[in-house]
Amino acid sequence: MKVVGFTIIKNAIQYDYPVVESIQSVLPLCDVFVVSVGKSDDATLALIQGLNHPKIRIMETEWDLSKREGGAVLAIETNKAISEMGDAFDWAFYIQADEVLHEQHLYAVQEAMQQHRRDARVDGLLFRYVHFYGSYDYIGTSSRWYSHEIRVFKPGRGVYSFRDAQGFRKGNNEMLQVKEIDACIHHYGWVKPPAAMQEKQLNFNKLWHDDQWIEKHVGNAREFDYSNVDSLVRFTSTHPKVMQARVQAMNWTFDFDVSFSRIKLKDRVKAWLKRWLGWDLNYRNYRVLR
Repeated sequence: MKVVGFTIIKNAIQYDYPVVESIQSVLPLCDVFVVSVGKSDDATLALIQGLNHPKIRIMETEWDLSKREGGAVLAIETNKAISEMGDAFDWAFYIQADEVLHEQHLYAVQEAMQQHRRDARVDGLLFRYVHFYGSYDYIGTSSRWYSHEIRVFKPGRGVYSFRDAQGFRKGNNEMLQVKEIDACIHHYGWVKPPAAMQEKQLNFNKLWHDDQWIEKHVGNAREFDYSNVDSLVRFTSTHPKVMQARVQAMNWTFDFDVSFSRIKLKDRVKAWLKRWLGWDLNYRNYRVLR
């Protein structure tokens, strides 16, 4: 079984992306790992080159920021990486630059790859998600956070990055058929020093919105206001080993009253229907095989 991993990254240092930890977390599963490095305003390329790992292949690109509507540039860059790796692999593992696979799930992923490798019905594997917010101690609980996403798929089936590169489709806009597996991705995109988080919001939203939207919704504050969140709970499990240094180095304070909630009524109803009737009314960009 041959596995290729891949990710895209730009300005990793400036916006404090844990891209090195992301790559390291899935590297044990991969025979080759493609890192698409966009032309950056910092030393991102040197950071990736510094990994100096025989499995890693670096491709340098330049992002077309005129393709900003709906995050299209992210899908374009992801598809560049997909085209680079060809179809000689059984599986492709996509990891975003703020996502980390816990080492306790490496075996489960490998087993799922072996189990579904020759099943023609299966296009990909579906992972659970834990979304951290404000610090490494809190996770989001409302429906605004996607609960699952595809991170492993079979290349050579016409799979391409969909919309803003969160998920995938194939052929003529067809959803992938996937198997849900017992593995979890830790998403750290909302855990940064408040000043770095504000700078990221100002720049990252340029990939989706025009300047007027950014001025209205993001503003020009020096630090990001982490208090504007609907609902959080304490994280009581463990972080991946590759993230331990970052967790210990956290130099800002964020506290949240977990009894507080701003979850809207419609979202409460959706959560109730899912919990008690099994009706998941949230958007899903895949078809789960039973």
